[in-house]
Amino acid sequence: MNGEPLRIGTRSSPLALWQATWVAQELKNSGQPVEIVHVSTTGDVTSGPLGEIGGQGLFTKEIQAALIDNRVDIAVHSLKDLPTEPTAGLALAAVPIREACGDVLVSRGGFHSDTLPHGAVIGTGSVRRRAQLLHVRPDLDIRDIRGNVETRLRKMDEGEYEAIVLAEAGLRRLEMAERIVHVMDKRIMLPAVGQGALGIEVRERDQRTRQAVSVLHHPDSYHCVQAERKLLAELRGGCLAPVGAWGRIEVERNLLHLDGIVISGDGVQKISAYACGPPEKAEEIGRQVASQLIIQGAQRIISYARNTGGRG
Repeated sequence: MNGEPLRIGTRSSPLALWQATWVAQELKNSGQPVEIVHVSTTGDVTSGPLGEIGGQGLFTKEIQAALIDNRVDIAVHSLKDLPTEPTAGLALAAVPIREACGDVLVSRGGFHSDTLPHGAVIGTGSVRRRAQLLHVRPDLDIRDIRGNVETRLRKMDEGEYEAIVLAEAGLRRLEMAERIVHVMDKRIMLPAVGQGALGIEVRERDQRTRQAVSVLHHPDSYHCVQAERKLLAELRGGCLAPVGAWGRIEVERNLLHLDGIVISGDGVQKISAYACGPPEKAEEIGRQVASQLIIQGAQRIISYARNTGGRG
């Protein structure tokens, strides 16, 4: 496949650049010329806790605008940042194979979540992570932290935090796996919707680019995140809601399993649900889990979290 290079739009953070470079290399390997275009996003230039900044698409809107305006041909997103509400004229054309989707604890003292000292200061910019930690360790002093992975690690190393919680995928992609002290059990810390997965977005009618990125698509990863994203869409939660989800394929029986939780910002109220079925029924599985959560009061918890910036 030849022709004009396809322009890949990406944020300029080290992790975003790693993701875009990986996509570029995979496309080059298939014979497709590419170039990388840097796009600044609201989330990159805004300070303060994400839950208080509010709104969806903090890290994606400007890249999507560049796609619509024909300034780029491909948008590479961390799928957990991409709103579930479709954007007119755009399509999620490929989901590459998913990296590890869990959360990890990184600490100066080599602690696990259950061995952290009483009252330890923990850094996270995620309402979901904060709430789930408080559910099992209400004694912890959990404070907001912003910046890219390297900035967060530096702040911890300099003593601002005893530990921080990060996505396992990000550390592995940046070749910092040696910093992982403890991979958190998903019974304690359910991941964000789409965590560890990339989303490749193109213009809906751009068949040439759609065909080019099809080599990146991994059906099992797609079905898992499809179920998770449907769950979030049904809850009308948004990317910053205190919602966790974990979809995975049981290969032996060809079943997609999906766990979902909604949790109050203070960690006190936590509701959970589960469903499974054929991977091809991913959206229906997501809808089933969302329905169970809604029956248990999910939307009240999400609404309250939205109104309090995730603190209540």
